[in-house]
Amino acid sequence: MTARVVTLDLDGVTDKAGLMDRCARDLRLPDWFGRNWDALADVLSDPGLWSGDGVEETVVVVRHWDRYAETRPDDWATAREVFAEASALTVALALGGSS
Repeated sequence: MTARVVTLDLDGVTDKAGLMDRCARDLRLPDWFGRNWDALADVLSDPGLWSGDGVEETVVVVRHWDRYAETRPDDWATAREVFAEASALTVALALGGSS
């Protein structure tokens, strides 16, 4: 199996707008991405965006998420739900002091 690993780095992200901007940048989302929860769910479940070029699976590793989770617990709960329901890729939370 050929997998692509993409890093979503939330270091310095302090609000929902920042999270959406970081997703757009790090995940290289299309221009039509609407920067809201529904749009994020749609894009993470669109197999056309994550397959091709011999890639069978895309794994997104979320780094430095803990600070955002502490300061924005409600938004983080929604983000985790969106990540968990993504059907076109796998999302993993990096654990550890430097992750």
